[in-house]
Amino acid sequence: MSHEASRSTIAENIARVRERLADACRRAGRSPDQVTLIAVSKTKPLDAIAAAAACGLHDFGENRVQEALTKIPHAPPQLRWHLIGHLQSNKAKPAVEHFHLIHTVDSPALAQRLDRLAQERQKTQPVLLQVKLGDEATKSGVAPTALPALYAAVRALPNLRVCGLMTIPPFCPDPEAVRPYFRHLRELRDALQAAFPSDDLPELSMGMSHDFEVAVEEGATLIRVGTAIFGDR
Repeated sequence: MSHEASRSTIAENIARVRERLADACRRAGRSPDQVTLIAVSKTKPLDAIAAAAACGLHDFGENRVQEALTKIPHAPPQLRWHLIGHLQSNKAKPAVEHFHLIHTVDSPALAQRLDRLAQERQKTQPVLLQVKLGDEATKSGVAPTALPALYAAVRALPNLRVCGLMTIPPFCPDPEAVRPYFRHLRELRDALQAAFPSDDLPELSMGMSHDFEVAVEEGATLIRVGTAIFGDR
């Protein structure tokens, strides 16, 4: 595929995703402005990122800090970067330096390390708590029963700001089969909000290329879309 063809394909794909998003918001009685589309650019080259940015996308998601560091310095400077993969504590420093939002905090130890590093940089680091709602051994995240304790620990850290929750449900070809997981994440967030009424927990990071409409219907505010924008890996 030629360079120009790939740019136009990405533009067409983004238009389709925006259409699907608008339809899902209509069904849910929501505004598309309430949902941030994150283009998942892991394994994708800089020219693909530039093509997506040229279509007005500002938010990009990377799974690995190391890979992201090869792209961020060369990408358009206005982009916001989201860390959506598991964060090892030895990569916490560059994560705090370069990521607008870290979606995958799942332990007090990791949170404390991020807090110290954010303090060194004199910044407040926005984070999401990753909740494990399936029983897959390969997935990270805190168990729902342990979420209130983790939230209480992280909200007490002065240089982190918990903005909400994130989950990666088990993959199901039928998006409807995933709906209960998305609903469960929203209910967990609502329970935290009720327990801490003065806190602000607006964000639910959930939904990917094949199931984001269902996620939006269940309250997603951040959807992580890779294949539907950039094509298969």
